[in-house]
Amino acid sequence: MTKAVIFDLDGTLLNTSGDLGGALNHVLRIHNKPIVSKSEYSPAISNGVKALLEVGFGEELKNYDVEALRQQVLDSYAQNIAVHSHCFDGITELLQKLESMNVAVGIMTNKPGFLTIPLLQQIPDLAHIKVVVCGDTLKVAKPNPEPLLLAAEQLGVEPAKCIYVGDAQRDIEAAHAAEMRSVSALWGFIPSLEDAISWGAELNLKHPIDIISHI
Repeated sequence: MTKAVIFDLDGTLLNTSGDLGGALNHVLRIHNKPIVSKSEYSPAISNGVKALLEVGFGEELKNYDVEALRQQVLDSYAQNIAVHSHCFDGITELLQKLESMNVAVGIMTNKPGFLTIPLLQQIPDLAHIKVVVCGDTLKVAKPNPEPLLLAAEQLGVEPAKCIYVGDAQRDIEAAHAAEMRSVSALWGFIPSLEDAISWGAELNLKHPIDIISHI
């Protein structure tokens, strides 16, 4: 029986595309580059800032100091971290249902703590979640299973009784390595159903509340 559900953050619990895309476009404007649309940058969000820069700068990225650009994006994002970000439809209902079932909830994200914690504090439906493992909590990050195992330990639940929900291949790989059940969040930033199926998750779900029937 499932005793805990652990979630990825961006693209799983939260739709952060507006704020992350806004930070990317801010940097593109600084460098006199055309901005990109939400449909262009959203699929890259779960793969980090470098992936966003690749969308925005394309082949020209090799001509820039990528780390400097990355820092510019992060600085802009940190200043506007929860302007447009919000829970995906159905997440609030899911969290309420899990609480009523006494199923523990945690977050394990590759997002660094200096961004994760301020963001969660501004999202009322997530601010109560106590177990949060960030990308820099340990020296390793997903797809390494150690952060996920740490989240399970902090929740007091053995890995085999946890579900991990994410929207990227490394999420599913981390869950497999941690010997947890895995769910690909098709409501997130996954480019296509075919991509998700190829990752080998136990479940590919289109709506957050669908998780309840698999607890």
